[in-house]
Amino acid sequence: MVTREAEPTLRALLARRELTLRLADDESALRPGALDRPTRWVHSSDLDDPTPFLADDLVLLTTGTQFPADGDYPFDAYVRRLVDRGVAALGFGTEVVRDGIPPDLAAACRAAGLPLFEVPYSTPFIAVARANAEAVAAQAYARRTWALSAQRALALAALRPDGLDATIAELAKQLDTWVGMYDAAGELVREHPAGALSLTAADTLRAEVGAVLRRGARAGSSLHSDAAAFTLQTLGRGGELRGVLAIAAGELDRAGRDVVTAVIAMAGLALEQHQRLSRARKALRSGMVRSLLTGDPALARQISRDVWGPLPPAPVVVAVTDAAGRRADALLDLLELRAEERHGGLFFGSVDDDVVIVVPASASPVLDEFAERFDARLGVSDPTPYAGFAKALDQARAARGRTGGAGVVGFAEVQAGGILSALSAGTAPTVAAAFLDPLRRHDREQGGRLEQTLRAWVAADGSNDGAASALGVHRHTVRTRLAAAERVLGVDLSSFAARAELWAALQLEG
Repeated sequence: MVTREAEPTLRALLARRELTLRLADDESALRPGALDRPTRWVHSSDLDDPTPFLADDLVLLTTGTQFPADGDYPFDAYVRRLVDRGVAALGFGTEVVRDGIPPDLAAACRAAGLPLFEVPYSTPFIAVARANAEAVAAQAYARRTWALSAQRALALAALRPDGLDATIAELAKQLDTWVGMYDAAGELVREHPAGALSLTAADTLRAEVGAVLRRGARAGSSLHSDAAAFTLQTLGRGGELRGVLAIAAGELDRAGRDVVTAVIAMAGLALEQHQRLSRARKALRSGMVRSLLTGDPALARQISRDVWGPLPPAPVVVAVTDAAGRRADALLDLLELRAEERHGGLFFGSVDDDVVIVVPASASPVLDEFAERFDARLGVSDPTPYAGFAKALDQARAARGRTGGAGVVGFAEVQAGGILSALSAGTAPTVAAAFLDPLRRHDREQGGRLEQTLRAWVAADGSNDGAASALGVHRHTVRTRLAAAERVLGVDLSSFAARAELWAALQLEG
Protein backbone atom coordinates (compact mmCIF):
# COMPACT_ATOMS: atom_id res chain seq x y z
CA MET A 1 0.00 0.00 0.00
CA VAL A 2 1.14 3.56 -0.62
CA THR A 3 2.82 4.54 2.61
CA ARG A 4 2.47 7.85 4.44
CA GLU A 5 5.79 7.67 6.27
CA ALA A 6 7.10 10.79 4.51
CA GLU A 7 3.97 12.82 5.20
CA PRO A 8 4.12 15.71 7.72
CA THR A 9 2.58 14.64 11.02
CA LEU A 10 2.25 16.07 14.50
CA ARG A 11 4.88 13.60 15.67
CA ALA A 12 7.33 14.93 13.10
CA LEU A 13 6.51 18.53 14.07
CA LEU A 14 7.08 17.85 17.77
CA ALA A 15 10.37 16.17 16.91
CA ARG A 16 11.80 19.40 15.44
CA ARG A 17 14.32 20.27 18.18
CA GLU A 18 14.72 23.89 17.15
CA LEU A 19 11.05 24.49 17.92
CA THR A 20 11.24 23.07 21.51
CA LEU A 21 7.56 22.10 21.45
CA ARG A 22 6.29 20.00 24.36
CA LEU A 23 3.30 17.65 24.44
CA ALA A 24 1.02 18.50 27.38
CA ASP A 25 0.18 14.84 28.14
CA ASP A 26 1.99 11.59 27.78
CA GLU A 27 1.32 9.89 24.43
CA SER A 28 -0.28 6.93 26.21
CA ALA A 29 -3.14 9.23 27.23
CA LEU A 30 -3.99 9.95 23.57
CA ARG A 31 -5.96 7.91 21.08
CA PRO A 32 -3.82 5.46 19.07
CA GLY A 33 -2.41 7.15 15.98
CA ALA A 34 -3.25 10.67 17.15
CA LEU A 35 0.35 11.85 16.70
CA ASP A 36 0.67 10.21 13.29
CA ARG A 37 -2.27 12.00 11.72
CA PRO A 38 -1.22 14.09 8.67
CA THR A 39 -0.98 17.84 9.33
CA ARG A 40 -1.76 19.80 6.19
CA TRP A 41 -1.35 23.27 7.60
CA VAL A 42 -0.66 25.33 10.74
CA HIS A 43 -2.90 28.30 11.52
CA SER A 44 -3.08 30.72 14.47
CA SER A 45 -6.21 32.32 15.88
CA ASP A 46 -7.42 33.69 19.21
CA LEU A 47 -11.06 33.79 18.13
CA ASP A 48 -13.63 32.27 20.43
CA ASP A 49 -14.88 30.22 17.45
CA PRO A 50 -12.28 30.01 14.68
CA THR A 51 -13.86 26.95 13.03
CA PRO A 52 -15.41 28.81 10.06
CA PHE A 53 -11.86 29.64 8.95
CA LEU A 54 -10.28 26.23 9.56
CA ALA A 55 -9.80 23.08 7.47
CA ASP A 56 -9.44 19.39 8.25
CA ASP A 57 -6.07 18.04 9.43
CA LEU A 58 -4.97 21.49 10.59
CA VAL A 59 -2.91 22.38 13.67
CA LEU A 60 -4.35 25.41 15.46
CA LEU A 61 -2.13 27.72 17.51
CA THR A 62 -3.50 30.16 20.10
CA THR A 63 -2.17 32.43 22.84
CA GLY A 64 -5.44 32.19 24.79
CA THR A 65 -6.45 35.86 24.70
CA GLN A 66 -10.04 34.67 24.16
CA PHE A 67 -10.04 32.93 27.52
CA PRO A 68 -10.92 35.13 30.57
CA ALA A 69 -8.30 35.47 33.29
CA ASP A 70 -10.64 34.12 35.97
CA GLY A 71 -10.83 30.80 34.12
CA ASP A 72 -14.64 30.92 33.88
CA TYR A 73 -14.90 29.69 30.28
CA PRO A 74 -16.64 26.74 28.55
CA PHE A 75 -13.42 25.01 27.52
CA ASP A 76 -15.29 21.74 26.76
CA ALA A 77 -17.46 23.50 24.15
CA TYR A 78 -14.42 25.25 22.63
CA VAL A 79 -12.49 21.99 22.26
CA ARG A 80 -15.55 20.14 20.95
CA ARG A 81 -15.92 22.71 18.17
CA LEU A 82 -12.31 22.13 17.13
CA VAL A 83 -12.66 18.35 17.18
CA ASP A 84 -15.89 18.44 15.17
CA ARG A 85 -14.18 20.63 12.56
CA GLY A 86 -11.40 18.10 12.13
CA VAL A 87 -8.56 19.98 13.82
CA ALA A 88 -5.60 17.63 14.34
CA ALA A 89 -4.02 19.31 17.37
CA LEU A 90 -3.97 22.48 19.45
CA GLY A 91 -0.79 24.40 20.28
CA PHE A 92 -0.84 26.87 23.20
CA GLY A 93 1.65 29.75 23.19
CA THR A 94 2.79 30.33 26.77
CA GLU A 95 4.35 33.39 28.36
CA VAL A 96 2.36 35.68 26.03
CA VAL A 97 -0.92 36.05 27.93
CA ARG A 98 -0.54 33.19 30.42
CA ASP A 99 2.40 31.59 32.13
CA GLY A 100 1.28 28.08 31.26
CA ILE A 101 -1.53 26.08 29.69
CA PRO A 102 -4.85 26.59 31.52
CA PRO A 103 -5.56 23.36 33.47
CA ASP A 104 -9.22 23.38 32.37
CA LEU A 105 -8.16 23.56 28.71
CA ALA A 106 -5.77 20.67 29.23
CA ALA A 107 -8.55 18.66 30.89
CA ALA A 108 -10.99 19.40 28.07
CA CYS A 109 -8.43 18.35 25.40
CA ARG A 110 -7.64 15.19 27.34
CA ALA A 111 -11.33 14.29 27.58
CA ALA A 112 -11.92 14.92 23.87
CA GLY A 113 -8.74 13.13 22.74
CA LEU A 114 -7.34 16.27 21.11
CA PRO A 115 -3.51 16.45 21.29
CA LEU A 116 -2.37 19.61 23.11
CA PHE A 117 1.20 20.92 23.08
CA GLU A 118 3.02 23.94 24.47
CA VAL A 119 4.70 26.51 22.22
CA PRO A 120 7.30 28.37 24.34
CA TYR A 121 7.65 32.14 24.15
CA SER A 122 10.97 31.79 22.32
CA THR A 123 9.33 29.99 19.41
CA PRO A 124 7.31 32.28 17.10
CA PHE A 125 4.12 30.84 15.72
CA ILE A 126 5.39 31.59 12.22
CA ALA A 127 8.37 29.32 12.84
CA VAL A 128 6.01 26.43 13.61
CA ALA A 129 3.94 27.18 10.50
CA ARG A 130 7.08 27.45 8.36
CA ALA A 131 8.46 24.14 9.65
CA ASN A 132 5.23 22.34 8.79
CA ALA A 133 5.00 24.05 5.38
CA GLU A 134 8.54 22.94 4.59
CA ALA A 135 7.64 19.38 5.54
CA VAL A 136 4.53 19.53 3.32
CA ALA A 137 6.60 20.83 0.40
CA ALA A 138 9.31 18.21 0.94
CA GLN A 139 6.74 15.45 1.09
CA ALA A 140 5.03 16.71 -2.10
CA TYR A 141 8.39 16.88 -3.87
CA ALA A 142 9.26 13.36 -2.70
CA ARG A 143 5.92 12.03 -3.96
CA ARG A 144 6.34 13.74 -7.34
CA THR A 145 9.85 12.35 -7.60
CA TRP A 146 8.56 8.91 -6.69
CA ALA A 147 5.75 9.18 -9.25
CA LEU A 148 8.18 10.07 -12.03
CA SER A 149 10.51 7.25 -11.04
CA ALA A 150 7.61 4.80 -10.84
CA GLN A 151 6.32 5.83 -14.26
CA ARG A 152 9.78 5.32 -15.76
CA ALA A 153 9.97 1.87 -14.19
CA LEU A 154 6.51 1.03 -15.51
CA ALA A 155 7.41 2.22 -19.01
CA LEU A 156 10.49 -0.03 -19.00
CA ALA A 157 8.39 -2.94 -17.75
CA ALA A 158 5.90 -2.38 -20.59
CA LEU A 159 8.72 -2.88 -23.13
CA ARG A 160 9.39 -6.43 -21.92
CA PRO A 161 8.07 -9.37 -23.99
CA ASP A 162 5.52 -10.07 -21.24
CA GLY A 163 4.74 -6.34 -21.07
CA LEU A 164 1.29 -6.38 -19.48
CA ASP A 165 2.21 -8.92 -16.81
CA ALA A 166 5.47 -7.10 -16.09
CA THR A 167 3.61 -3.79 -15.79
CA ILE A 168 1.16 -5.20 -13.25
CA ALA A 169 4.04 -6.70 -11.27
CA GLU A 170 5.93 -3.38 -11.30
CA LEU A 171 2.83 -1.49 -10.15
CA ALA A 172 2.44 -3.89 -7.22
CA LYS A 173 6.10 -3.33 -6.36
CA GLN A 174 5.85 0.46 -6.56
CA LEU A 175 2.67 0.61 -4.46
CA ASP A 176 3.91 -2.13 -2.13
CA THR A 177 0.53 -3.87 -2.25
CA TRP A 178 -1.46 -6.52 -4.09
CA VAL A 179 -2.58 -5.68 -7.63
CA GLY A 180 -4.81 -7.84 -9.80
CA MET A 181 -6.24 -7.57 -13.29
CA TYR A 182 -9.59 -9.11 -14.24
CA ASP A 183 -10.64 -9.75 -17.83
CA ALA A 184 -13.97 -8.88 -19.43
CA ALA A 185 -15.46 -12.11 -18.10
CA GLY A 186 -14.56 -11.18 -14.52
CA GLU A 187 -11.77 -13.75 -14.28
CA LEU A 188 -8.59 -12.91 -12.38
CA VAL A 189 -5.95 -13.30 -15.10
CA ARG A 190 -2.97 -11.56 -13.48
CA GLU A 191 -2.02 -10.84 -9.89
CA HIS A 192 1.05 -9.81 -7.92
CA PRO A 193 1.99 -11.08 -5.47
CA ALA A 194 0.26 -14.33 -6.39
CA GLY A 195 -2.08 -15.83 -3.81
CA ALA A 196 -1.82 -12.88 -1.43
CA LEU A 197 -5.59 -12.44 -0.98
CA SER A 198 -7.62 -14.40 1.54
CA LEU A 199 -10.48 -16.51 0.18
CA THR A 200 -13.00 -14.14 1.74
CA ALA A 201 -11.39 -11.06 0.20
CA ALA A 202 -11.05 -12.80 -3.18
CA ASP A 203 -14.73 -13.80 -3.24
CA THR A 204 -15.89 -10.33 -2.20
CA LEU A 205 -13.68 -8.67 -4.79
CA ARG A 206 -14.76 -11.01 -7.58
CA ALA A 207 -18.44 -10.30 -6.89
CA GLU A 208 -17.83 -6.54 -6.98
CA VAL A 209 -15.78 -6.79 -10.18
CA GLY A 210 -18.61 -8.76 -11.79
CA ALA A 211 -21.09 -6.04 -10.81
CA VAL A 212 -18.83 -3.32 -12.23
CA LEU A 213 -18.50 -5.18 -15.55
CA ARG A 214 -22.23 -5.78 -15.80
CA ARG A 215 -22.88 -2.05 -15.43
CA GLY A 216 -20.61 -1.53 -18.43
CA ALA A 217 -19.75 2.06 -17.55
CA ARG A 218 -16.19 3.32 -17.37
CA ALA A 219 -15.54 4.40 -13.78
CA GLY A 220 -13.37 4.19 -10.70
CA SER A 221 -14.75 2.94 -7.40
CA SER A 222 -13.77 1.79 -3.93
CA LEU A 223 -14.68 -1.38 -2.11
CA HIS A 224 -14.61 -1.52 1.67
CA SER A 225 -15.46 -4.72 3.51
CA ASP A 226 -14.51 -6.58 6.64
CA ALA A 227 -11.95 -8.48 4.57
CA ALA A 228 -10.06 -5.57 2.97
CA ALA A 229 -10.29 -2.28 1.09
CA PHE A 230 -9.74 -2.01 -2.66
CA THR A 231 -9.58 0.59 -5.38
CA LEU A 232 -11.13 -0.52 -8.68
CA GLN A 233 -10.49 1.03 -12.10
CA THR A 234 -12.19 -0.14 -15.29
CA LEU A 235 -10.16 -0.81 -18.43
CA GLY A 236 -11.47 0.04 -21.89
CA ARG A 237 -14.21 2.27 -23.19
CA GLY A 238 -17.67 2.57 -21.72
CA GLY A 239 -19.88 -0.15 -23.17
CA GLU A 240 -16.77 -2.07 -24.27
CA LEU A 241 -14.97 -2.74 -21.00
CA ARG A 242 -11.93 -4.97 -21.34
CA GLY A 243 -11.50 -5.67 -17.64
CA VAL A 244 -10.89 -4.19 -14.20
CA LEU A 245 -7.69 -3.25 -12.37
CA ALA A 246 -7.95 -3.91 -8.62
CA ILE A 247 -5.54 -2.51 -6.03
CA ALA A 248 -5.52 -3.50 -2.36
CA ALA A 249 -5.64 0.08 -1.13
CA GLY A 250 -8.70 1.94 0.05
CA GLU A 251 -7.34 5.35 -0.90
CA LEU A 252 -4.44 6.58 -3.01
CA ASP A 253 -2.88 10.03 -2.87
CA ARG A 254 -2.52 12.13 -6.00
CA ALA A 255 0.90 10.72 -6.87
CA GLY A 256 -0.43 7.19 -6.48
CA ARG A 257 -3.43 7.97 -8.65
CA ASP A 258 -1.16 9.45 -11.32
CA VAL A 259 0.88 6.25 -11.42
CA VAL A 260 -2.24 4.09 -11.60
CA THR A 261 -3.59 6.30 -14.40
CA ALA A 262 -0.40 5.67 -16.37
CA VAL A 263 -0.84 1.91 -15.90
CA ILE A 264 -4.46 2.10 -16.99
CA ALA A 265 -3.41 3.89 -20.16
CA MET A 266 -0.72 1.31 -20.90
CA ALA A 267 -3.00 -1.59 -20.01
CA GLY A 268 -5.78 -0.12 -22.14
CA LEU A 269 -3.41 0.12 -25.11
CA ALA A 270 -2.17 -3.42 -24.53
CA LEU A 271 -5.73 -4.72 -24.28
CA GLU A 272 -6.73 -2.91 -27.47
CA GLN A 273 -3.77 -4.55 -29.20
CA HIS A 274 -4.84 -7.82 -27.65
CA GLN A 275 -8.35 -7.18 -28.97
CA ARG A 276 -7.02 -6.80 -32.49
CA LEU A 277 -5.08 -10.02 -32.01
CA SER A 278 -8.25 -11.62 -30.65
CA ARG A 279 -10.13 -10.63 -33.78
CA ALA A 280 -7.44 -12.32 -35.87
CA ARG A 281 -7.67 -15.39 -33.65
CA LYS A 282 -11.44 -15.34 -33.97
CA ALA A 283 -11.17 -15.30 -37.75
CA LEU A 284 -8.65 -18.17 -37.63
CA ARG A 285 -10.86 -20.20 -35.29
CA SER A 286 -13.86 -19.55 -37.55
CA GLY A 287 -11.88 -20.85 -40.51
CA MET A 288 -10.94 -23.96 -38.53
CA VAL A 289 -14.60 -24.63 -37.71
CA ARG A 290 -15.46 -24.35 -41.41
CA SER A 291 -12.60 -26.71 -42.19
CA LEU A 292 -13.98 -29.24 -39.71
CA LEU A 293 -17.40 -28.95 -41.39
CA THR A 294 -15.89 -30.42 -44.57
CA GLY A 295 -15.38 -33.71 -42.76
CA ASP A 296 -11.59 -33.58 -43.14
CA PRO A 297 -9.99 -32.39 -39.87
CA ALA A 298 -6.38 -32.60 -41.12
CA LEU A 299 -5.96 -28.86 -41.81
CA ALA A 300 -7.68 -27.84 -38.57
CA ARG A 301 -5.50 -30.27 -36.62
CA GLN A 302 -2.32 -28.83 -38.12
CA ILE A 303 -3.32 -25.20 -37.46
CA SER A 304 -4.44 -25.96 -33.92
CA ARG A 305 -1.23 -27.86 -33.13
CA ASP A 306 0.92 -25.00 -34.46
CA VAL A 307 -1.00 -22.19 -32.72
CA TRP A 308 -2.81 -23.52 -29.63
CA GLY A 309 -2.05 -27.19 -29.20
CA PRO A 310 -3.88 -30.37 -30.23
CA LEU A 311 -7.60 -30.53 -30.87
CA PRO A 312 -9.69 -32.33 -28.23
CA PRO A 313 -9.44 -36.11 -28.74
CA ALA A 314 -12.37 -37.84 -30.45
CA PRO A 315 -15.07 -38.77 -29.83
CA VAL A 316 -16.13 -35.20 -29.13
CA VAL A 317 -19.37 -33.39 -28.48
CA VAL A 318 -20.19 -30.16 -30.30
CA ALA A 319 -22.10 -27.39 -28.52
CA VAL A 320 -23.64 -24.13 -29.73
CA THR A 321 -25.02 -21.34 -27.58
CA ASP A 322 -27.59 -18.59 -27.91
CA ALA A 323 -25.31 -16.04 -26.16
CA ALA A 324 -25.15 -12.84 -28.18
CA GLY A 325 -23.73 -9.32 -28.01
CA ARG A 326 -21.73 -8.53 -24.88
CA ARG A 327 -22.53 -11.94 -23.41
CA ALA A 328 -20.96 -13.61 -26.42
CA ASP A 329 -17.85 -11.42 -26.15
CA ALA A 330 -17.49 -12.25 -22.46
CA LEU A 331 -18.07 -15.94 -23.22
CA LEU A 332 -15.32 -15.90 -25.84
CA ASP A 333 -12.92 -14.33 -23.32
CA LEU A 334 -13.71 -17.06 -20.80
CA LEU A 335 -13.40 -19.78 -23.46
CA GLU A 336 -9.95 -18.43 -24.37
CA LEU A 337 -8.94 -18.77 -20.74
CA ARG A 338 -10.42 -22.27 -20.37
CA ALA A 339 -8.85 -23.43 -23.64
CA GLU A 340 -5.45 -22.31 -22.38
CA GLU A 341 -6.02 -24.10 -19.06
CA ARG A 342 -7.22 -27.30 -20.74
CA HIS A 343 -4.42 -27.49 -23.30
CA GLY A 344 -5.93 -29.75 -25.96
CA GLY A 345 -9.12 -30.30 -23.96
CA LEU A 346 -11.32 -27.56 -25.44
CA PHE A 347 -11.65 -25.89 -28.82
CA PHE A 348 -14.05 -23.14 -29.81
CA GLY A 349 -14.85 -20.86 -32.72
CA SER A 350 -17.63 -18.84 -34.30
CA VAL A 351 -19.55 -19.65 -37.45
CA ASP A 352 -22.78 -18.16 -38.79
CA ASP A 353 -23.17 -16.05 -35.61
CA ASP A 354 -22.97 -19.18 -33.44
CA VAL A 355 -20.33 -19.78 -30.79
CA VAL A 356 -19.25 -23.39 -31.32
CA ILE A 357 -17.57 -25.29 -28.47
CA VAL A 358 -15.86 -28.67 -28.86
CA VAL A 359 -14.83 -30.85 -25.91
CA PRO A 360 -14.11 -34.55 -25.48
CA ALA A 361 -17.31 -36.53 -24.93
CA SER A 362 -15.99 -37.58 -21.52
CA ALA A 363 -15.61 -33.92 -20.49
CA SER A 364 -19.06 -32.65 -21.53
CA PRO A 365 -19.97 -31.58 -17.93
CA VAL A 366 -17.57 -28.62 -18.33
CA LEU A 367 -20.20 -27.04 -20.59
CA ASP A 368 -22.45 -26.48 -17.58
CA GLU A 369 -20.20 -23.63 -16.41
CA PHE A 370 -20.80 -21.60 -19.55
CA ALA A 371 -24.57 -22.00 -19.43
CA GLU A 372 -24.74 -21.03 -15.75
CA ARG A 373 -22.22 -18.21 -15.95
CA PHE A 374 -23.94 -16.41 -18.84
CA ASP A 375 -27.53 -17.57 -18.30
CA ALA A 376 -27.31 -19.07 -21.79
CA ARG A 377 -28.78 -22.06 -23.59
CA LEU A 378 -26.35 -24.64 -24.97
CA GLY A 379 -27.35 -27.34 -27.42
CA VAL A 380 -25.03 -30.34 -27.34
CA SER A 381 -24.61 -33.06 -29.97
CA ASP A 382 -24.19 -36.77 -29.51
CA PRO A 383 -20.56 -38.01 -29.31
CA THR A 384 -19.02 -38.04 -32.78
CA PRO A 385 -15.73 -38.46 -34.63
CA TYR A 386 -14.45 -35.41 -36.46
CA ALA A 387 -15.67 -36.90 -39.72
CA GLY A 388 -19.22 -36.36 -38.45
CA PHE A 389 -18.64 -32.76 -37.30
CA ALA A 390 -21.19 -31.20 -39.69
CA LYS A 391 -23.92 -33.57 -38.57
CA ALA A 392 -22.98 -32.97 -34.93
CA LEU A 393 -23.28 -29.20 -35.41
CA ASP A 394 -26.77 -29.70 -36.87
CA GLN A 395 -27.65 -31.80 -33.84
CA ALA A 396 -26.36 -29.13 -31.45
CA ARG A 397 -28.42 -26.48 -33.20
CA ALA A 398 -31.49 -28.70 -33.07
CA ALA A 399 -30.97 -29.21 -29.33
CA ARG A 400 -30.49 -25.50 -28.75
CA GLY A 401 -33.72 -24.77 -30.62
CA ARG A 402 -35.79 -26.90 -28.28
CA THR A 403 -38.15 -24.75 -26.24
CA GLY A 404 -37.19 -24.03 -22.64
CA GLY A 405 -34.99 -21.81 -20.51
CA ALA A 406 -31.24 -21.52 -20.05
CA GLY A 407 -29.16 -24.63 -19.52
CA VAL A 408 -27.53 -27.50 -21.40
CA VAL A 409 -29.77 -29.57 -23.68
CA GLY A 410 -28.43 -32.74 -25.27
CA PHE A 411 -29.54 -33.89 -28.70
CA ALA A 412 -30.45 -37.24 -27.20
CA GLU A 413 -33.26 -35.47 -25.31
CA VAL A 414 -34.59 -33.99 -28.55
CA GLN A 415 -34.36 -37.28 -30.41
CA ALA A 416 -36.18 -39.05 -27.61
CA GLY A 417 -39.13 -36.74 -28.28
CA GLY A 418 -39.46 -38.11 -31.81
CA ILE A 419 -39.53 -36.64 -35.28
CA LEU A 420 -43.07 -35.40 -35.26
CA SER A 421 -42.60 -33.58 -31.95
CA ALA A 422 -39.64 -31.78 -33.49
CA LEU A 423 -41.64 -30.39 -36.41
CA SER A 424 -42.81 -27.35 -34.43
CA ALA A 425 -39.25 -26.47 -33.50
CA GLY A 426 -38.02 -26.66 -37.11
CA THR A 427 -35.45 -29.32 -36.19
CA ALA A 428 -37.21 -32.30 -37.72
CA PRO A 429 -34.77 -32.83 -40.65
CA THR A 430 -31.85 -33.17 -38.24
CA VAL A 431 -33.82 -35.56 -36.02
CA ALA A 432 -34.92 -37.54 -39.09
CA ALA A 433 -31.32 -37.87 -40.25
CA ALA A 434 -30.30 -39.14 -36.84
CA PHE A 435 -33.21 -41.61 -36.84
CA LEU A 436 -32.19 -43.10 -40.19
CA ASP A 437 -28.45 -42.96 -39.57
CA PRO A 438 -28.16 -46.47 -38.00
CA LEU A 439 -30.03 -47.89 -41.00
CA ARG A 440 -27.76 -46.18 -43.50
CA ARG A 441 -24.64 -47.16 -41.59
CA HIS A 442 -25.79 -50.79 -41.63
CA ASP A 443 -26.37 -50.66 -45.39
CA ARG A 444 -22.91 -49.14 -45.98
CA GLU A 445 -21.12 -51.64 -43.77
CA GLN A 446 -23.12 -54.75 -44.70
CA GLY A 447 -23.92 -53.90 -48.29
CA GLY A 448 -27.58 -54.16 -47.40
CA ARG A 449 -30.70 -52.61 -48.90
CA LEU A 450 -32.76 -52.00 -45.78
CA GLU A 451 -33.52 -48.31 -46.48
CA GLN A 452 -34.58 -49.10 -50.05
CA THR A 453 -36.85 -51.85 -48.77
CA LEU A 454 -38.43 -49.59 -46.14
CA ARG A 455 -39.11 -46.90 -48.72
CA ALA A 456 -40.80 -49.42 -50.99
CA TRP A 457 -42.75 -50.88 -48.08
CA VAL A 458 -43.99 -47.43 -46.95
CA ALA A 459 -44.89 -46.51 -50.54
CA ALA A 460 -46.96 -49.73 -50.72
CA ASP A 461 -48.89 -48.67 -47.57
CA GLY A 462 -47.13 -51.32 -45.48
CA SER A 463 -47.88 -54.21 -47.86
CA ASN A 464 -45.17 -56.87 -48.01
CA ASP A 465 -46.48 -58.15 -51.36
CA GLY A 466 -46.60 -54.64 -52.81
CA ALA A 467 -43.04 -53.92 -51.68
CA ALA A 468 -41.81 -57.28 -53.02
CA SER A 469 -43.42 -56.57 -56.42
CA ALA A 470 -41.85 -53.08 -56.57
CA LEU A 471 -38.41 -54.43 -55.63
CA GLY A 472 -38.60 -57.59 -57.71
CA VAL A 473 -37.92 -59.89 -54.75
CA HIS A 474 -39.85 -62.55 -52.86
CA ARG A 475 -42.21 -61.39 -50.11
CA HIS A 476 -40.23 -63.48 -47.59
CA THR A 477 -37.15 -61.40 -48.47
CA VAL A 478 -39.11 -58.25 -47.67
CA ARG A 479 -40.24 -59.74 -44.34
CA THR A 480 -36.63 -60.66 -43.42
CA ARG A 481 -35.39 -57.18 -44.30
CA LEU A 482 -38.16 -55.52 -42.27
CA ALA A 483 -37.19 -57.59 -39.22
CA ALA A 484 -33.56 -56.56 -39.66
CA ALA A 485 -34.56 -52.89 -39.99
CA GLU A 486 -36.57 -53.12 -36.76
CA ARG A 487 -33.51 -54.44 -34.93
CA VAL A 488 -31.23 -51.75 -36.37
CA LEU A 489 -33.67 -48.91 -35.65
CA GLY A 490 -34.87 -50.29 -32.32
CA VAL A 491 -38.56 -49.92 -33.25
CA ASP A 492 -41.61 -52.13 -33.69
CA LEU A 493 -43.04 -51.44 -37.13
CA SER A 494 -46.28 -53.20 -36.26
CA SER A 495 -47.28 -50.10 -34.22
CA PHE A 496 -48.86 -47.08 -35.88
CA ALA A 497 -46.60 -44.63 -33.99
CA ALA A 498 -43.43 -46.31 -35.27
CA ARG A 499 -44.77 -46.38 -38.83
CA ALA A 500 -45.65 -42.69 -38.60
CA GLU A 501 -42.14 -41.85 -37.36
CA LEU A 502 -40.61 -43.90 -40.17
CA TRP A 503 -42.86 -42.29 -42.81
CA ALA A 504 -42.00 -38.78 -41.54
CA ALA A 505 -38.27 -39.54 -41.48
CA LEU A 506 -38.30 -40.90 -45.02
CA GLN A 507 -40.32 -37.96 -46.26
CA LEU A 508 -38.00 -35.41 -44.66
CA GLU A 509 -34.89 -37.24 -45.87
CA GLY A 510 -36.27 -38.10 -49.29
